[in-house]
Amino acid sequence: MRRPWLCVFVQFGVFLRSLAFPTSRPSDDQLELAERYLEKFYNFRPNAGRPRRMAGVSSEGFTAKLKEMQHFFGLAESGKLDQLTLAAMRRERCGLSDTEQFGETVRWTSYTLTYRISNYSTKMRPSQTRRLCRAAWRLWAQVTPLKFKRRTRREADIEISFYNKDHEDGAPFDGKGGILAHAFLPGPGIGGDVHFDDEEDWTNNSTGYEFFAVAVHEFGHALGLEHSSDPGAVMFPAYNFVPHADIELSFQDVKDVQKLYGENSIKPDKPPPKTPDKCDPGLSFDAVMRLQQEVVFFKDRFMWRTHPKFKEVGITLITSLWSHVPMYLDAAYENVASRTVVFFKGSMYWKVKALEVMDNYPRSISDFGFSIRIKSIDAALHFHETQHTDFFAGDECWRYDEEQKRMIDGYPKMISDEWPGVPFPIDASVAYEGHVHFFVGNLQLEYDLNLRQITNKTSANTWFKCGIGTNMINYGTI
Repeated sequence: MRRPWLCVFVQFGVFLRSLAFPTSRPSDDQLELAERYLEKFYNFRPNAGRPRRMAGVSSEGFTAKLKEMQHFFGLAESGKLDQLTLAAMRRERCGLSDTEQFGETVRWTSYTLTYRISNYSTKMRPSQTRRLCRAAWRLWAQVTPLKFKRRTRREADIEISFYNKDHEDGAPFDGKGGILAHAFLPGPGIGGDVHFDDEEDWTNNSTGYEFFAVAVHEFGHALGLEHSSDPGAVMFPAYNFVPHADIELSFQDVKDVQKLYGENSIKPDKPPPKTPDKCDPGLSFDAVMRLQQEVVFFKDRFMWRTHPKFKEVGITLITSLWSHVPMYLDAAYENVASRTVVFFKGSMYWKVKALEVMDNYPRSISDFGFSIRIKSIDAALHFHETQHTDFFAGDECWRYDEEQKRMIDGYPKMISDEWPGVPFPIDASVAYEGHVHFFVGNLQLEYDLNLRQITNKTSANTWFKCGIGTNMINYGTI
């Protein structure tokens, strides 16, 4: 039987004890995992006649494919099998190759497509499955001229089914916790069909796998879409949907599907969300923090990780590293002494250790000793050497002693007194290599602690190597 391309979501457990890869060489198991991953998703061809775990050792082809994969996922293109690259390889994802390009010929010729749910999940009510499928198709119909009609008896263009183990399509399911679903691209026979593993804990909330989120992605493949390297896109290969968040097509998803089928004559009420561009001169940040030797920048659902040795700065989702940390953060900082990272949003904060949110979090920011009138903070500035953290809220600065776990006497103080020349409100701040960097709108203000004054003004995204010099921007008066 001819097998069209199919999409398979795969679950891998993710747990990292450190961000940096150990100085020793990767284990045989890690090398074998990487080789199989690159072979399946990036067309890597191991050297014939060598044990699989040795095929990638000192192999230029292996290094090149590893860099290709790192680029696609917004990782540092080191060509080395570090912990973050392994984490990406172990994440839930779609089994369709990330290197395949289908073009505009892989599409349906009809603009009215029929679908039929051949059998139902044992984990969800049939009415719930029908409702979620209808909602998933609606997302694609809202931006294209396509119409989707459900059939109950006759054969349909797209068959949706739930199966266990081997179901005679050449891609058997492997039970709970492995392959979640697969879909075939448009075509006759099995083309366009979507299969879900009935042994998974399908749900419409965050207690299991969100059926709606997986269905939207799979239906995109059934329409002929390939993977997108945009981490904000539904068609990004990794399963990266945030619990409790509304699933919506991104700007890139809409652009790609409209390239195949055209636009809907009815314009949407609001434009689709667009992933931030790191070189946008108007880019601002929600939070900035130092993380070991890196500086991490947060914006909406996304983050950029920078390091002096990184040649490229890639964008990825916050949840790619911290799966239970909220979006649209207010502030963040790393406490090296306690080996924790603290995130703030609104009146709550999350404490993370070994990339996992600690028990009994989130908690109220009142734990730090803020006045009851402080409902949220604007920025956090942590000093590793002195183990104190400055918090900024409006025109005030609060100073917290991390060792004593209390606010230092005499605070809050006015920002204008404690940090002369620094405007407020502050969006973000970070201490790095002897200077403090404040971020206000699309500006970065470099502050000299000894002179107690701003000594340099640049664009907020100067760290991203976009070729924007300070003499190219009119900053005006702050």
